[in-house]
Amino acid sequence: MGRVSQAQAEENRRRVVENASRLFREQGTHVSVADLMKASGLTHGGFYKQFTSKNALIEEATAHAFDELARHHKDGLERHTGQRDAAQQALIDTYLSVEHRDSAADGCPAAALATDMARETADREARRVYTEGVRDFAEHLATDDQDGITRLCTMLGALVLARATKDSPLSEEILTAARAALATPGPVPPESPHS
Repeated sequence: MGRVSQAQAEENRRRVVENASRLFREQGTHVSVADLMKASGLTHGGFYKQFTSKNALIEEATAHAFDELARHHKDGLERHTGQRDAAQQALIDTYLSVEHRDSAADGCPAAALATDMARETADREARRVYTEGVRDFAEHLATDDQDGITRLCTMLGALVLARATKDSPLSEEILTAARAALATPGPVPPESPHS
């Protein structure tokens, strides 16, 4: 079999990164290289032609997942042009939905990779990429009235707990309570002249 073209090699690498990003969010970073390559339709032997190590792939897949998250947020802002509060509320409602709870592979990398990243040493590039992604997400969630870190902690904690309690009524209660806690207050009605 002949050598693959540079364009095909780049396409193969992109496919591995995308599949790793999904599998790591769904199953954790312990997924084997063989399983990652199989999911990408490639042979195990081709992995080291593309990546120096599995850690290098974890770094790249983590960055890819946070890039997807940022694009999703940007799209939401564009759909709600000039209405930042509405865009953020839509993001919160989507984030704290049953659909997101049940779709870890396509979901938030901050929630899905938290446990794996906690086990990484501080000097690992994947942990740095993860930390930057979490910081950027928190900054995006900040409002004039609420700190972004607090909002992110509420959202992420609720999502993780809802996933852990899936198949029980508590799961949806957690999502509902977190959405209510983060709800954007509506406009304050004017005071009645008779009050």
